[in-house]
Order: sequence, then C-alpha cells, then structure tokens
Amino acid sequence: MSRPLVALIALSALAALLVWDAAVSGLPQPYAFPAALALGSGAAPTGAHCTQN
Repeated sequence: MSRPLVALIALSALAALLVWDAAVSGLPQPYAFPAALALGSGAAPTGAHCTQN
C-alpha cells in the first residue's frame, strides 16, 4: 500500500468516527457548558474539599 492510500484510509476512518459519534450522541451545545475558567464569574465552587465546613 502506498503512503497516500494509507493516509486516505486513516482520514476516512476518522471522519466516519466523527460522523458516527455525532449521530449517536448529538452535537455538543456550546452554550450549555459551564465556563472553562470561572475567574470573577461570581459562581461559588461546589464539590471540592475546600467547600466543606
């Protein structure tokens, strides 16, 4: 097998995996995720050891 053919097969498999994953689980909703960095957002931390009294 030539190198371009192997690359084409690998990219096709990756594209098929992405399409299958999107079909099974649905596309991500970017506005439903929490902020990656909550610096100064006013959101209280939860679930960490420092939140226990």
